[in-house]
Amino acid sequence: MLDHPLPDLDAWSLFFSNNGLPVLRVTKRRIEEMRADLDRVDARELARLILQDPIMTVRVLAFIQPLRGHALQHDITTIASSVVMAGIEPFFNHFTELFTIEDQLREGGPHALLGVLQIVRRAQRAADYAQDWAIWRHDVNMEEVRIAALLHDLAEILVWCSAPRLGLAIQDQQRQNPTMRSADAQKATLGFTFQEIQLELCRVWNLPELLRTLIDEDDAGSPRVRNVLLAVRLARHSSYSWDDPALPDDYNDIGELLNITPESVRQRLGLLPMPAREAEGEI
Repeated sequence: MLDHPLPDLDAWSLFFSNNGLPVLRVTKRRIEEMRADLDRVDARELARLILQDPIMTVRVLAFIQPLRGHALQHDITTIASSVVMAGIEPFFNHFTELFTIEDQLREGGPHALLGVLQIVRRAQRAADYAQDWAIWRHDVNMEEVRIAALLHDLAEILVWCSAPRLGLAIQDQQRQNPTMRSADAQKATLGFTFQEIQLELCRVWNLPELLRTLIDEDDAGSPRVRNVLLAVRLARHSSYSWDDPALPDDYNDIGELLNITPESVRQRLGLLPMPAREAEGEI
């Protein structure tokens, strides 16, 4: 386990590349069950499983890019396409030695495991929101948007998996200084923000350019990027309570994206209607 920050982005990318990437225990168990009966494996079912696990998703995308060859001029940007291109048996032959987040953090204590599982759950919720809105917007490829939301906080997940003390240190800083920006806490602890580490990993692992663009917060003017960022924001702000003071602004921004009212956004999320005075903006 790493307990100190690394000197530069190259060192961070090398550290994560050389230390392996653990997956969720449920992912490993289900893949092993499928491996036992390859003739009955359904590529779509396998893709759905992978798309619930941020680290398994990025492992599959990194695995498939070198296999596409010169004949295919575009990147493979979806998990379903990746599985089909690899072939069922070669896919399972490649992913034989999976190890789990739960096993890796066994010695890190319950706080470390709870911390990373909370972030994974947040990423799963962000992916669900992003997919729902992409379908509403008639996006030509909603799975790309889902993957971008799922992977948006990948660097944070990886830090918690391999350097849980640093993850806890960032968390403690923000608790002690509630007005401190997340990026400032990350930079103070790691020397870099999660976003900076993440974009470097995208480059080193040769992830599809489209996904790098969708994850990059500097391109928030694009409706697809905005779809991703708003889904991530909503998942983050609602992770502890649906009374978070930032949520009304989220509902407004999501409403603008989907061309519906903030109250309709709340209804799509299954929330109780706001009292009439609040809905009308009265105090």
